[in-house]
Order: sequence, then structure tokens, then C-alpha cells
Amino acid sequence: MARHTLSVLVEDTPGVLARVSGLFARRQFNIDSLAVGATEAPGISRITVVVDADGVLLEQVTKQLNKLIHVLKIVELPPETSVQREHIMVKVRADAATRLQVTQAADLFRAQIVDVSTESVVIEATGAPDKLSALLDVLEPFGVKEIARSGTLGLARGPRSMSEKVLRH
Repeated sequence: MARHTLSVLVEDTPGVLARVSGLFARRQFNIDSLAVGATEAPGISRITVVVDADGVLLEQVTKQLNKLIHVLKIVELPPETSVQREHIMVKVRADAATRLQVTQAADLFRAQIVDVSTESVVIEATGAPDKLSALLDVLEPFGVKEIARSGTLGLARGPRSMSEKVLRH
């Protein structure tokens, strides 16, 4: 099994996300990451799905996704030809004695301190999934109290837009 990132353009209508994710569930796919948001085109949303699957099963699911009435386009985003990022917020124990060390650890990963209290800090970072996992490993000894992590977002590299042909129709 290999990790695959799919970018799916859909009409922004109620129930589309449920139908798309339901199709993966019916095929016994575990979705590793799922992110949904508006695109540059009114009425069109982008669903980014990350799954572990072999090529044949992924091809079958892609064909079935294409049959869904509100799905406009599906593109696989290989890591070598796309930009993929996640966002994370981590609440870490940081009293007066450890706050400087926690701040320095965040700086190493180009993360930002977005909230400070007497006993903790909240750190925000964006990057590749492995970079964010490494940040968590460094912060773990201080005591991670809470984590909020987004799904993967991705766009193909280069000047072309996935929605160019979709918008012309």
C-alpha cells in the first residue's frame, strides 16, 4: 500500500462531502486526512483526501468518484509534482523554567507562539506532515497537553490550474 493524495473539485452543495467520504468507507478505505474548502471559483469546493491504497483499488475508487453527479474533476497529487502542507496547533506545558526552551524548539521549526499563559504556550506551525511530526517529537518531553491538526492541503506545481477546464464549461 502507498500513500495517495487526491484533489477533488466538487459542486458546493449539501451532502457532497458525505457522498465522497461514504464512497471511501464502502470500499473499506481508511481516510488518513480529509480537508475541504472553497476554491477561487464561486460554487466549487476542493476536497483533499489522503489514503493508503494500492493502485488498482485507488483507480476503482477514482472511477466511482467520477460517476458522482457533483464531482467535477479528480487529480492525484504526487509529492514530487505538488506542494502539500498541514497546519497544527499544539498546547505545550511551559512554566517560567521551561518557556525559553519551548520557544527555542518552536523557532527551530519556524513555528509561531500564538498564545502564552502562566503554565502553557500554544504553538502554531505549517509544513509537510513529517516536519510537523518531528516538531511534536521535540515538544513531547515538555508535555503536550492538546493537539489540533488539519488535514493535508495540496496543489500541483507549475502555472496550470486544476479548475481551468472545469470553469470553461
